[in-house]
Amino acid sequence: MYHGIINVYKEKGMTSFDVIAKLRKIYGQKKIGHTGTLDPDAEGVLPVCLGKATKVCDLLTDRDKEYITVLRLGIETDTQDLTGNVIREKDTSDLDPEKVKEVIGSFVGTQEQIPPMFSAKKVNGKKLYEYAREGIQIERKPETITIYGIDILEMNLPEVRLRVACSKGTYIRTLCHDIGQKLGVGGAMVSLLRTRAAGYSLEETYLLSEIAVFAEQGQLSDHLQPVEGVFSDLPGFCCRPEFDLSLINGGKLPREAFEDEIPVDGTSWKVYTSNGVFVGLYYYREEEAVCRVKKLFIDEITVNDIRKTKHEIL
Repeated sequence: MYHGIINVYKEKGMTSFDVIAKLRKIYGQKKIGHTGTLDPDAEGVLPVCLGKATKVCDLLTDRDKEYITVLRLGIETDTQDLTGNVIREKDTSDLDPEKVKEVIGSFVGTQEQIPPMFSAKKVNGKKLYEYAREGIQIERKPETITIYGIDILEMNLPEVRLRVACSKGTYIRTLCHDIGQKLGVGGAMVSLLRTRAAGYSLEETYLLSEIAVFAEQGQLSDHLQPVEGVFSDLPGFCCRPEFDLSLINGGKLPREAFEDEIPVDGTSWKVYTSNGVFVGLYYYREEEAVCRVKKLFIDEITVNDIRKTKHEIL
């Protein structure tokens, strides 16, 4: 079984599930998961986790993202993008470019955003787009999101090309719709390219066709990124040899189980066995004065090898 993360370029016209289905055939395994859905008409960065790396899917989904999108002003659709039915159109000939810049800039910061009806968000166990296809409108609660920055890359009214850095849960087509509403002419998303997600960038992506070639050449493992790379911003600490077995079992450990002084502020850090095998994330729980496991990423084969080695030493 393969373990690691592959940064896939999701092409337009495919669903995120389509990507996973094709990768399961290429890698010959079922244990594969993606880190955040992209609409069929969207394209770009889609980090995919294989094997024990699937344990990190939820952590990657929570990370910030960056997109390049094209907004068309003067049009509203029922899907908030150009794939939907046009609800209304307005003349944009009097739009002032400076006013457009001002309004777009006003969306930077933390705010409430109402999820669109045509989305995979679930209400009462059913996806919103399923209700929408049945002609049923569901009341949606606003979600708190953060727009960290919006750069205007090109303005050729009524279209504006934008780069948006945002928190998880942000709907870019809703952002386009809301900008249009604030300008009083309506707006819809023309295209969407995800350029960064979970720390992975567009420049590092592979097409499915390229991954298929890796398989033919026997190079699939060469292009997988290790799970621990996701946590490159976290400090790492090696366990003392006598605590290795407790560590790989996810047991509680005293502070002195580690070679160096560990953080005691409750933040997470990477842990390794005494000979440098990455095990997972731990944190210090002050109330108990012990180090506790947050998440383990070590596979059963490695665990058995370490147990066997320790047994032979003893």
